[in-house]
Amino acid sequence: MFYQVLIGELALQGDQPGVAFQELLDAARRAEDEALFRRVVAVALQARAGDQAVVAARAWRDTLPTSQEALRTLIQLLALLNRPAEVAPPLRALLALNAPDSRAGLLAGLPQLFNRSPDPQKVQEGLEPLLRETAARPETRFVSLMVLARLAQMAGNAEAALVHVRAAARDFPDRDEPLALALELLPQRPEAEALITAELQAHPDKQGLRLAYARALARAQRPADAAREFRRVTQESPENLTSWLALGSLELDLQHPDAAETAVQRYMGLLDEQPAQRERLELSEREARQQGLLLLAQAAEMRGDLKSAEARLSQIDAAPGNIDIAYRRASLMARQGKLEQGRKLLQALPADQAQDRRAKVLAEAQLLRENRQWQAAYDLLGEAVAAHGEDTDLLYEQSMMAEKLGKMKEMEALLQKVIQIKPQHYHAYNALGYALADRNERLEEARDLISKALSFAPGEPFIMDSMGWVEFRLGRMGEAERLLRQAYGSRPDPEIAAHLGEVLWTAGQQDEARRIFAEAIKRDPENEAVKTTVQRLKVRP
Repeated sequence: MFYQVLIGELALQGDQPGVAFQELLDAARRAEDEALFRRVVAVALQARAGDQAVVAARAWRDTLPTSQEALRTLIQLLALLNRPAEVAPPLRALLALNAPDSRAGLLAGLPQLFNRSPDPQKVQEGLEPLLRETAARPETRFVSLMVLARLAQMAGNAEAALVHVRAAARDFPDRDEPLALALELLPQRPEAEALITAELQAHPDKQGLRLAYARALARAQRPADAAREFRRVTQESPENLTSWLALGSLELDLQHPDAAETAVQRYMGLLDEQPAQRERLELSEREARQQGLLLLAQAAEMRGDLKSAEARLSQIDAAPGNIDIAYRRASLMARQGKLEQGRKLLQALPADQAQDRRAKVLAEAQLLRENRQWQAAYDLLGEAVAAHGEDTDLLYEQSMMAEKLGKMKEMEALLQKVIQIKPQHYHAYNALGYALADRNERLEEARDLISKALSFAPGEPFIMDSMGWVEFRLGRMGEAERLLRQAYGSRPDPEIAAHLGEVLWTAGQQDEARRIFAEAIKRDPENEAVKTTVQRLKVRP
């Protein structure tokens, strides 16, 4: 054995890894020595010979069938080489060598082991038979169901993942992990929400779950629902700094400036009372205060109190070139009839990096759009697109300005280009489908486009609104009303209100339509969509 090891090591030094591998492997088999097997595997890996490493690990397992290290090494190598179908036999053997209370830990690591696999569908299919076996055993049922769910999620099979999550939640009602995974599945499978709401109804004191649910709703662009949950969190945990900040931001999104200011003032007060809580925000003191002052300035601007808004902004000790602060100041200037001064303020921002120059263009275009300067915004974005033609955000914004200018063919061409460059850009599918529906053209194509958008963002209120509008155009009044009510309930936006109000008015529910229109006008008296709809229908809200 000594002679074989010496020859193997000399061969390795002489740049003959194949000879070294054979000599050392034969020596390891003869000696039944784990250290030698470990060395053989390392030699193969150093030579980037993955298949030889697997051969060595199998020989190690066959020579020492009770060696847990041999089995673990083989499993890890098979995962590294993306051969999940071969993992089941060594994993079964490893499970058998461990006590029942240790087996769950071995299974729990499988998703992490295969998280870089280029073919997660192959991983799911390869490991599912074994995991169904272990799910039938009491000691490993919970972890097996959770691993099945996670692997299905990694493979893009959210429906199968939700099936396993439901089983885990049903069989193990005291465990929170299934609910956490249900929140992750919410964007793809809206029905996962029922698990969360049922748990919160049964256990309203689960503040951690409620907070996670509120954050998931905010990420799903459902500000009304998210604000409802954050209000509950702040009522029951009034010292929670992050919740007050989130609530203030959501109230602003819902155009509730007074409620937003109340929430943000509470947040600012907690910053003074409990400075240690800033660590939860992962922000410096200056950044934490800057966030609050910026929200307060937006709330004052929304109320039309431009003087207070400017006063709040002046208190912010922002870093030079801060685009958010500069934009708010430019917006205030524009509202006072100083649009060109606002543009110059944004144009003067330093922009050494390409991403900074892009941010400046988007901010200036937004300023022009808010002030109904469609042509100027279109021209500005056109120059940027000419310089950065593959930037989907610039293309998308230019398409929106093309629509405002009545350039419908150009808008469609720009959106098609966005989809070609970035097939998962659901806003482009939605915008194109809605534009067709609004013009009452190619309605089935419009419906297909909006359905595609919903496949990427199920339950997103503006996309639900588009689908409700196309259903209305197709004459499917019941489905249109259902979708629009759902969209409006999640996000009471004036444009969604305009669509819902028209559907209700057409369906003969005129009292409720008037109420919806009145709410929208109160929220945004200058909203073009509501004003146009009310005038066309000759409604007196």
